[in-house]
Amino acid sequence: MAFPGQNRVLQNQLCGTVLGGLGGLIQPPLTAAGLGQKFYCPSGGAVASSPPSQQQPLPVQNQSVPARPGETSSTGEPEPDRPIGYGAFGVVWSVTDPRDGRRVALKKMPNVFQNLVSCKRVFRELKMLCYFKHDNVLSALDILQPPQIDCFEEIYVITELMQSDLHKVIVSPQPLSSDHIKVFLYQILRGLKYLHSAGVLHRDIKPGNLLVNSNCVLKICDFGLARVEEPDESQHMTQEVVTQYYRAPEILMGSRHYTSSIDIWSVGCIFAELLGRRILFQAQSPIQQLDLITDLLGTPPLHAMRTACEGARAHILRGPHKPPSLSVLYMLSGEATHEAVHLLCRMLVFDPLKRISAKDALTHPYLDEGRLRYHTCMCTCCFSVAAGRVYTAEFEPSAGPKFDDSYEKNLVSVWQVKELVHHFITDHQQGKQAPLCINPQSAAFKTFIRSTAWHSSKVSKKEER
Repeated sequence: MAFPGQNRVLQNQLCGTVLGGLGGLIQPPLTAAGLGQKFYCPSGGAVASSPPSQQQPLPVQNQSVPARPGETSSTGEPEPDRPIGYGAFGVVWSVTDPRDGRRVALKKMPNVFQNLVSCKRVFRELKMLCYFKHDNVLSALDILQPPQIDCFEEIYVITELMQSDLHKVIVSPQPLSSDHIKVFLYQILRGLKYLHSAGVLHRDIKPGNLLVNSNCVLKICDFGLARVEEPDESQHMTQEVVTQYYRAPEILMGSRHYTSSIDIWSVGCIFAELLGRRILFQAQSPIQQLDLITDLLGTPPLHAMRTACEGARAHILRGPHKPPSLSVLYMLSGEATHEAVHLLCRMLVFDPLKRISAKDALTHPYLDEGRLRYHTCMCTCCFSVAAGRVYTAEFEPSAGPKFDDSYEKNLVSVWQVKELVHHFITDHQQGKQAPLCINPQSAAFKTFIRSTAWHSSKVSKKEER
């Protein structure tokens, strides 16, 4: 996630309510008369028969007392705008939406139109953020109205603000009970089922891309590597996906085509990490990563390596035969029960064709308690009335029509994509809330314009699919 020149920022902008003094980082657009033209920014369930459950949301340690919108819980003072995340393709800031005083996340995508591959990727991510409508998938709340197309270089997206991510929770001293693990895993799979039903592969599922708040609500984020599933096995797909520790064996072995099962492997690694509070397969190189996997799963049969490149297959076959050692999974922690290990073993399957799907994993009895807790007191699809709890007709909804990326085949130039993105954002704004712009008089403004991605200028120009 990420964000940065001064004049471009002044024309691309959004951020915080005016809270006295210099105000927040975003504000409603100022007129040209006020600041000069260069600062201008255009603008059916059933009622449960039983009484409501007494289950409560699972707290995260040091949960704060709720504050009024835009204020800190401890002092009641306006909460400062600040950066909260840096990534390969942008920077994320915590800011205040002046329209309702709510704290939101502002993602800045800088240097979008440097090359065709980069701008196609950003356009895809932007369309996905606007397409997704699911409690466990992060989506766009708003997009900053763009300037005139000649000045259009950066994109700003507002999303819901989440307080932490699963990586920070795992490495923290926060105790994780069996209930925590079940409700986290349930939400990951619930969101993933939705993505896969839309025909979307995430391709970078890892704890840092799973946002959580103090009530343990979880959302899948960061769709910078996401793409539509490719049904044609003869079509090559990039292998430069998924953080190594969570990378499926078929990718490690050089397969040029893969399916949504790569995301399930990643979830299995995260499940084990939740149980053991440490990374399951932590190697220094892809080859060592593969060796750690075969140490646990055993030497795979030839048919499980049918899509592997010759070198990777030879590496496995010339090594000693390894028997499976899955029983060591019971030693991850006291929470590694028989049901937990059974589900984990259905995810960590070498052969992607035999790996469990998100839809089927959600039917596993291990997740029954997580489903009950989530829909009793955490979800937005169910609600309580005097007669009891009103439950949704479908606990794990699928997407409607599949996400359509057919437009990408006709994208042949950076300028063409730039025009389409500009038009898409402008259309997205019509009939919605008043637009927002960056406030150049905000105390955070100078820091904001200097904040940038880790290496946004180093995005590969090689065609990425």
